Amino acid sequence: MRQFRAAPASKALTTDQGVRVDDTDNALRAGTRGPTLLEDFHNREKITHFDHERIPERVVHARGAGAYGYFEAYESMAEYTCADFLSEAGLRTPVFVRFSTVQGPRGSADTVRDVRGFATKFYTRQGNYDLVGNNMPVFFIQDAIKFPDFVHAVKMEPHNEMPTGASAHNTFWDFCSLQPESTHMLMWLMSDRAIPRSFRMMQGFGVHTFRFVTADGRGTFVKFHWKPVLGIHSQVWDEAQITAGRDPDFHRRDLWEAIENGQYPEWELGVQLVAEEDEHRFDFDLLDATKIIPEEEVPVRPIGRMVLNRNPQNFFAETEQVAFHTANVVPGIDFTNDPLLQGRNFSYLDTQLIRLGGPNFSQLPVNRPVADVHHNHRDGFGQQVIHPGTNYFPNSLGGGCPAHAGAGGGAGVFRHYAQKVDGEKIRVRSESFQDHYSQAAMFWNSMSDWERSHLVQAFRFELGKVDAVPVRERMVANLAHVSGDLAAGVAEGLGLPAPQGVPGITDKSSPALSQDVQETAGIRSRKVAVLAAEGTNTAQVRAVRERLTGDGAIVEVLAATGGTLNGDGGSLDVDRALPTMASVLYDAVFVPDSEAASAALAADPNAVRFVEEAYRHGKPVAAPGANPHPLLTAARLPGEVLDRPGPELGLITGDAGGDGQLADAFASAIARHRYPRRPALLN
Repeated sequence: MRQFRAAPASKALTTDQGVRVDDTDNALRAGTRGPTLLEDFHNREKITHFDHERIPERVVHARGAGAYGYFEAYESMAEYTCADFLSEAGLRTPVFVRFSTVQGPRGSADTVRDVRGFATKFYTRQGNYDLVGNNMPVFFIQDAIKFPDFVHAVKMEPHNEMPTGASAHNTFWDFCSLQPESTHMLMWLMSDRAIPRSFRMMQGFGVHTFRFVTADGRGTFVKFHWKPVLGIHSQVWDEAQITAGRDPDFHRRDLWEAIENGQYPEWELGVQLVAEEDEHRFDFDLLDATKIIPEEEVPVRPIGRMVLNRNPQNFFAETEQVAFHTANVVPGIDFTNDPLLQGRNFSYLDTQLIRLGGPNFSQLPVNRPVADVHHNHRDGFGQQVIHPGTNYFPNSLGGGCPAHAGAGGGAGVFRHYAQKVDGEKIRVRSESFQDHYSQAAMFWNSMSDWERSHLVQAFRFELGKVDAVPVRERMVANLAHVSGDLAAGVAEGLGLPAPQGVPGITDKSSPALSQDVQETAGIRSRKVAVLAAEGTNTAQVRAVRERLTGDGAIVEVLAATGGTLNGDGGSLDVDRALPTMASVLYDAVFVPDSEAASAALAADPNAVRFVEEAYRHGKPVAAPGANPHPLLTAARLPGEVLDRPGPELGLITGDAGGDGQLADAFASAIARHRYPRRPALLN
């Protein structure tokens, strides 16, 4: 990309034609108070260019953020694929990744309840490969012919262009209530997976079943999984809504700042591999994009890692103009007959033509392959290459070039998987696609108690925004096929009668689907707020901060005003004024041991609200010293919690030992992320 970056503006201002300009602050006019003159070519050029700076935004996935990095293979996968970027251990391939929401426009908030796009462009030596996925492994529909209907239903309603960045409205739920195949995806969408803590802490999935293909043409079905090294973490719904107001750019800012701070996000790429002869051994169809392969049946095999280590220098030129396409594959990776994938292979190319102004978008720097490009494509809007010679094949005048790469059976040539296909032309969906509820029930069965509670609350919230009672009733009836408890819980919140139970619901579960039990991944890049006031135990703050930052956490001191605080242990600089911040922007809260400062904080409504929210959202809170602590009491923490603080509730109060013990206990609490089983705040 370096060759395409403009040099810093250190020279004289010019027009687009390179003519130096003496004044860009005043239009050319007849006299100091006279009319502006049409001959002012600089004025006309400047305004005309400005008037044409916007391009059509993406129909879906308009709101996004991106970064560069690399993918590094763990081992050779030549046994399964001839893809070059997976051919040797340690081989690094440049990548660009774009994360996004689906429903909202470019100006919508980051923390809405929505699917997140997770699209990766691998700049391989064999050409560009795009793995265009989401943070959920399934989708709403099975056949791409339904995609316009789904998008029309989920987007803002046409009569009033509302709501922005939300699925809680009439048309979306009307569509889903009449389209039972969406039920499994709805379980994911109503779960906390739809409100991730960070792009850096969410999974990614290829969604579809693809094929690995070896050099000798042997195929293996493959599903792709991205797993974040920092763990899979989410916000809670109340927190996500507050964050959207406090910082609409929360996820975008989080990704940018992590990379700028050298805390590079990292994911492991894993695959589920299924032999061709095992295609029909499952109780679902591998070609059905509304189904997963449970990890307990086919384990995920890690094959490499991805690190994002460089931010774009120009959002429009890079993040906005990047063009992904599911059909951008390389030798060794091919498609299956998944009807949703087949439609995407048409649609993604088609949409770039209107969004980026013509067929030459692959010449934009962010889309250019590192592999050599030779073809007979010519002309069109935005053509950047001067092509001499012939523009057809076969030819003799141009030496027969570019020639067929497959001549002589050379390696590194894309060859489609040889598959026998027969059948009648019919508009009929396979019988193997007809089970719409079993995996939705498996998802429910796999959830912990608090995850199920969040699911019920989410369905209540979303359907509570639906005006049409018949739509609510249909949707609750659909949920009865997933779980009687789920349907009854949602119905109760909507004031509807609980539907009758449906016999034969599966009791199958997949523990890998739950966020309740997962390995802790340390505290690197976690943000910790220190609430301080005059008289704060500054020595304790320094000790705790040194311990936490040593493990990679980011610690910021918040006080009523900016400036400097004085206390035991000397002065302390304030990083942020408390009224400008909120607990939703942090992962944990520390209140140093100080009688004077604690009393001042307990009298500060901003500090009280900060602790209230942090506790309600399940975040670790450390407030050593007096028990009951004045600030925790003012924040209405229940006595049963204050009387038995401990690691199971993520609350550290009273005598926590020395500063070293306090810091260790707090670090362990932060590593657990959240504590969803806390008693409620007092009324």
